[in-house]
Amino acid sequence: MPGLPPPRPIPLRERAAILFVEKGRLDVLDGAFVMVDEGGVRTHIPVGGLVCLMLEPGTRTSHAAVALAARAGTLLIWVGEAGVRLYAAGQPGGARADRLLLQARLALDEESRLRVVRRMYALRFEEEAPQRRSVDQLRGIEGARVRETYKLLAQRHGATWNGRSYDPGEWSTADVVNRCLSAATAALYGITEAAVLAAGYAPAIGFLHTGKAQSFVYDIADIVKFETVVPEAFRVAAAVQQDRPLDGRRVEDPVAEVRRRCRDTFRRTNILARLIPLIEDVLTAGGLPMPEAAPEAMPVAFDTPEGLGDAGHRG
Repeated sequence: MPGLPPPRPIPLRERAAILFVEKGRLDVLDGAFVMVDEGGVRTHIPVGGLVCLMLEPGTRTSHAAVALAARAGTLLIWVGEAGVRLYAAGQPGGARADRLLLQARLALDEESRLRVVRRMYALRFEEEAPQRRSVDQLRGIEGARVRETYKLLAQRHGATWNGRSYDPGEWSTADVVNRCLSAATAALYGITEAAVLAAGYAPAIGFLHTGKAQSFVYDIADIVKFETVVPEAFRVAAAVQQDRPLDGRRVEDPVAEVRRRCRDTFRRTNILARLIPLIEDVLTAGGLPMPEAAPEAMPVAFDTPEGLGDAGHRG
């Protein structure tokens, strides 16, 4: 607000994870971040206490709202229905040139890239990757283990499983398990992208995944996917398939139920406190020294000499 100093950011690890919004107008009214529906009803959103907002179809966003989200360090992500498609993301603050250079060097050097992928494999499966395997070979091994993990989790939760398959352009044709899995992973990818951007890295420069706008997001999120969101998706899908209550009540909307459970899982597992150290752990395995930032490099997004922020705010 005019005459007042800019708000001090809440550290990433202390924020709520994610919020989906649809069919309304995001704006700043009376100095607050609000969602206004077609009837004019205002719903206040504590934008400074969120990691990211997932904007679904039917959402309009004002310039003032985008500016406030950027100042608060909250990522805005424009997604399709249930988050199954990502159209664009508004980066909070700016990237760190020195960290982008390190990430690019690691991805371009075959030996460094292999070391990073091996570290990802070890963190994901809690065992060292097989020796003398290329990145492509490790990708194939990982794919086989992932398919088996899906199958085992489906059996554990009593869900009927016919494989991971869906068409983003035909959301309604996917079975309930795949819709639940898509909603769960979309939530995880959202907060992971926020962590990647907040730490100063590029979502598109991946190591195991390549060629996608979120390749590095997939790399990091997949490390924790099966211990966080995937079990929740199978739990909800099994309850719907068997037409039974889940925790004492019927599941009316599987996608919404999955989102709520993912939100609670993120809070329970303190996933936000893990993501940025996880990114640093993975990249450090590449074995290259961190380059010094050039004098003309973009400054940190938030200048907090008192040390309120953490690595999630590049300060």
